[in-house]
Amino acid sequence: MAMRREVVGFTLIELMIVVAVVAILAAIAVPAYNEQVRKSRRSDAVSAAGQYQLAMERWRADHPSYANDSSGDPYPATPTSAFYTFTPSNVTPTSYTLTAAPQGAQTGDRCGNLTATQNLTTKPQWATAACN
Repeated sequence: MAMRREVVGFTLIELMIVVAVVAILAAIAVPAYNEQVRKSRRSDAVSAAGQYQLAMERWRADHPSYANDSSGDPYPATPTSAFYTFTPSNVTPTSYTLTAAPQGAQTGDRCGNLTATQNLTTKPQWATAACN
């Protein structure tokens, strides 16, 4: 009587099914993860813009205007970030605008630029309304 040898292991079809399932899960999970990372970077930009607004208001509380200080005191520093470029503009005695433009890994973000002004009744606003 001949002994029958049993083959143990996975077939090629079973392995292909597992690879397909993993690929489908990765196709769903990676974009969702990347969007969450971009969202956290946007949150950091909003926080930095808010801190700049607070610094400007502290400055304004001690000085007659937002701009053109001749007392030699240090002017509020512009925020820095690896993912956003912050640019103050339209700084006048009664107003200012801070724009945060995405850069580096954040370039092409669906929310676009962030804008903060002296109007403290609103939080910094994104260019895309859905992001506010």
